[in-house]
Order: sequence, then C-alpha cells, then structure tokens
Amino acid sequence: MVMNRPVVVGVDGSPTSLAAAEQAAHAAVLRSAPLHLVHGYLHPLGYGVPLNPYDLGVPAPSEEAQGMLERTAAELTERWTGLAVQVRQVAGGAGATLVEESRRADLVVVGSRGLGGFAGLLLGSVGAQVAAHAHCPVLVVRPEAQPIALDGPVLVGVDGSPAAGVAADQAAAEAVRRGVPLVLVHVGPAPQDREVPDEVAEGDAAYQAHAVRLLAEVSAAVRAGHPDVVLREHPVRAVGVAQGLIEASGTASVLVVGTRGRGGFTGMLLGSVSQAVVQHAHCPVLVAHPYR
Repeated sequence: MVMNRPVVVGVDGSPTSLAAAEQAAHAAVLRSAPLHLVHGYLHPLGYGVPLNPYDLGVPAPSEEAQGMLERTAAELTERWTGLAVQVRQVAGGAGATLVEESRRADLVVVGSRGLGGFAGLLLGSVGAQVAAHAHCPVLVVRPEAQPIALDGPVLVGVDGSPAAGVAADQAAAEAVRRGVPLVLVHVGPAPQDREVPDEVAEGDAAYQAHAVRLLAEVSAAVRAGHPDVVLREHPVRAVGVAQGLIEASGTASVLVVGTRGRGGFTGMLLGSVSQAVVQHAHCPVLVAHPYR
C-alpha cells in the first residue's frame, strides 16, 4: 500500500453502487484514506453512428449525476466521522474509468451490478471488467437481504499458488485493519464413495497431510509479514473449490481470492473459481491484485 492513495468507488445511483459506496466509506475510514466517488459517463450520442462521437468534443458532466454524487457524499460524511470525500465525473465507460483510476488507488470498490444491468446477471460487465483488469485490489459488493457482518472474520482461499500468496498477504492486512481473525481456507475434494474402505481411508489421510502442510506454510508466511494477525486454519472438503469457499463465506465480513489459482489458463486474468465466488459469495469479495 502507498500512503495517501484514495479508496475509489464507482457510483451511478443504483442500489448496488450505493451499497458499494457504504462499504468503500468503511474501507476508507479503516485506512485513514480519502474516499473518491467516481461516475463514468458515455457520450449521449452513443456509438452506433459512423463517426466517433468524441470527435465532436468531450461532453459536459451531467447536473443530475453531479447532484447524485454530492447527495451520496453528504450522506456518507454524516454517517462516517472523519471521512474526507471527493466527487468526480469522468467522460468514459464506467469500467475503463475505474480501471484507470485503480492505477492511483489503494482500493477500488464496485457494486455487483449497476444501472442498465440484466436482472439475471449477478456480476455486471463493469464489475467483471474492473475485477479482472484493475491495478490494485478490488472489493466487489452485492447487497443481501441481511446486513453485512462487519465484525465477521476475513476469509482467504489458499492453494499454494502465487496468486493465493498475494491474496493471503492482503487478507491479513485487511483482518488487522478490521480487528478480526483471519481464516485460511483450503478446499479439498469431497470424499468419494468407494467399495474398498482402505482406499477411502488412504485418500483421506493423503488429503489431510497435504492440507496440514500447505496451511502451515501459508500460516508461517502470513505471520512473518503480519505478526499481529489472529490466525485460524480451516481445511474443508467440497465438490469444488468455489463451492467450498462460497459455503464458508456465510459468516465472513469479506472473502479474499486471488486472480487466478492453480490450474488456471494463462490468458484468464480472473480464474473460474474467483469468478464463481464473486458471483455467489454471501459477503463482499476482495479480488487481490498486486499494486502496479
């Protein structure tokens, strides 16, 4: 983390973006950082015309959007003591705008789906773009029927990959900020039904040995960088890694995942496990990116 970097949140007036702004305010207070509310807007002529609408000049910011940003800022500063908020409109697509903002941010926060999103799409195109391409960590917030448990533990999925190592380091920093425990979650394959009991016992023993060794290695690395963190280890068995993490997220304040774990395709910036977790977790998901 670089000092004085802001927490940036994309705001478009939708319920998900306002929930994201609330979480962003909390993150900014924890970091003693300024909060930037950013609204990216497109040219009103759209893009279905023979010329580039931006050749006609950059459009002026919208008074309606400015009013929405200022109202949101006022409400947040009233609720969060000591919070410093700036508002800004940027000419450009929301996703591209937030990715560019991430170059100078400590954290970018996005709602899972903004205005104009398809009702059945749990993670909109903006959230997916930012989660995959940001230059700093990204917190994806999806409103739930129940309030988010701010005092719940921070969970992080670990599998021994470099991306999971980055995730564990950022998760530890987040847990220390929040004053909550960090839970290292390693998901192994669900037990298989086999006719030979000895094979079942042998497979279970092999998994347990692997999980204990991996979690011990990650714990040692985390404690070396964050000696104040309260650490727990939690090996689980599930049909898939994503399912195990999603089930474990029910009591967490935030779940942290790497951009791509073991077995991911090199060209995929956000692996299938991370994508599924961002879509379905029961708490906000922090996608861990190294600062670039």
